[in-house]
Parts: sequence; C-alpha cells; structure tokens
Amino acid sequence: MTLTQQRKKQLRAIGHNLKPVVMISENGLTEGVLNELNRALNDHELIKVKLAIPERIDRAEVASAVVAETNSTLVQTIGKIILICREARKPNPKLSNLLR
Repeated sequence: MTLTQQRKKQLRAIGHNLKPVVMISENGLTEGVLNELNRALNDHELIKVKLAIPERIDRAEVASAVVAETNSTLVQTIGKIILICREARKPNPKLSNLLR
C-alpha cells in the first residue's frame, strides 16, 4: 500500500495519541511476536510498536522486517517507536483506530 503525504499526515495525527501495543526486544521477530502483530493489525489497523533494541541499525533492520512480514506500511519512525498501518478487509468500528 502506497501512502500519499497527506494520508501519512492524517495517520500520524491519529497515531499521536496511541500507545505501543507490541514490544520487540533483542530476541527479534519470534513466531509469537508475529502472531501478536498480525492480530493487532487485524483489530486496530494502525498500531505503534516499540523496538527495545539499543543499536539504531538493528532497529532499522527489525522495522523493515516487521513491515515485510506483516505486509503493512511504515508510516513513521521516531526513535524506538514505529507506526505501521494495514487496512483490514472488514474493519470492526469499535476496535479500528482508523474509523474512530
């Protein structure tokens, strides 16, 4: 999914008040973390992920792996927090961050 600058701006505004729902440590992307990421993206569509990894280069690699493995789009990276988006086929209006 390709995002225009205006759409990215809208998503960043929505994501500003969100708290990270998944934390990835130095163990990296395990099967459990991937399952949780996919569940959160299916429910919420727009989520923050905290990367508890000290090295900047390693964080960038993990962030790109998260985007590739979950088939999502990277909206924003600030320090150790990434904001990713994947639109659901049938979003739940009570859970979706995009519809609220």
